[in-house]
Amino acid sequence: MATAAAIAAPLTEPPRGRQFLGHPFGLGVLTLSELWERFSYTGMQTLLVLYATHYLFQPAHVGAIWGIGPFRAVMEGMYGPLSPAALASAVFGLYAGLVYLTPILGGLLADRLIGKTRAITLGALLLTAGHFLMGYEQTFLIALLALVLGVGAFKTNITGQVGDLYAPNDLRRARGFQIFVMGISTAAMLAPLVCGTLGEKVGWAWGFGVAGVGMVVGLATYLAGRRWLPPEPAPIHKGGIVEPRPPLLPGEGRRIVVLVALLPVLALASVGNEQMFNAYLLWGEANYRLVFFGRTMPVTWLISITSVFAILGVAGTIAFWRWWATRWREPDEMTKLLIGTLICMLAPLILAAASLYAAGGHKISLGWAVIFHLVNEVGFASVYPVGMALYSRCAPRAIGSTMVALYYLHLFASNMLVGRLGGLLETMSPANFWLMHAGLIAIAAAILLVFRKLGGRLLAPIV
Repeated sequence: MATAAAIAAPLTEPPRGRQFLGHPFGLGVLTLSELWERFSYTGMQTLLVLYATHYLFQPAHVGAIWGIGPFRAVMEGMYGPLSPAALASAVFGLYAGLVYLTPILGGLLADRLIGKTRAITLGALLLTAGHFLMGYEQTFLIALLALVLGVGAFKTNITGQVGDLYAPNDLRRARGFQIFVMGISTAAMLAPLVCGTLGEKVGWAWGFGVAGVGMVVGLATYLAGRRWLPPEPAPIHKGGIVEPRPPLLPGEGRRIVVLVALLPVLALASVGNEQMFNAYLLWGEANYRLVFFGRTMPVTWLISITSVFAILGVAGTIAFWRWWATRWREPDEMTKLLIGTLICMLAPLILAAASLYAAGGHKISLGWAVIFHLVNEVGFASVYPVGMALYSRCAPRAIGSTMVALYYLHLFASNMLVGRLGGLLETMSPANFWLMHAGLIAIAAAILLVFRKLGGRLLAPIV
């Protein structure tokens, strides 16, 4: 572990001789650091609902959690009486939502007070503590708080450091981010295989503990590679005076209104994808024939399936639009968002059809899972990254970073909604449960069509 003096030492200009896949060597440091952070996060996330439903929130164990009485009273005040499964779903939604809200605070912490390097280090320490505390029943709520705050300090700032590696006119920037995202996808594929298998087959504490070890490796990687990272920018505060920001240009206020109004629509478009870490795992546990090469596999391996298709979905979508552009005009972001949302709508329809087949008492083949994850990831590849591109392009320069951070709020809202919807799996038929998700995504597609007609000109590039 580095000393406080080492962490506080000023960064120098990263050496330029050493390269990582034709990019600044700091990209390799940041990609590996983020890979281990995502490994630990995804590993914990895949276990959370299963652990809470099958073990922690059962009557024999729930009373051991420090502060569970007041916490449960607050949750039931929002959602009504909650069974163990419904409480687990609500807690998951709250946790998964907050990890997309706290990065705004993490960005402000870095920009205004301590800088990106210290913020990332603080976030990694909180994440490490949170993962290890998950291994104890009593500290469950403390662990979740540490994890939420840790992600907030870590996520936005390490992504910002990737961008700081490149000059504004460096054409390698986009490819650098693609390498960075591939690291995230690789971690998301491996974490359920390791943490999920240990948690389900050996013991819950083992799964959470390995996630904590992964975070320790990520922190060590980051601190060891600090000399290859970009220098911290000049602080906003100089002599107690805040440097003025550039003013909004004419018409940019209306752009902001449209971008903010799009957030709840994108939240609806994402409910099918975000439900995969929640009720989908419980549904899959009850309905899939979880046999792989003659052996029963952990249900958390389903997340590894979707991570493989996430990599293929992004690569395939990029290749498709490149091919399209050689023959026809490539559509704008709003059109791609609409197409992606319509594809996302098909994914829960597949699960509804599978539920009808399983209603006869049949365990369904994992082929249904392959089809579902393939369709969902192709659709989501045209929603999440395309939305990010839209917000980064259309955001006024005066508040560009803030608008990109606000983009994550749609995932906060989506996960809060998912937490509420997930509890309905106990009271609705599985087919109707997934039809409900398809209907919500269809509503998002209809609203996007209206936005495309009415707001498309406002979101056109400023010349």
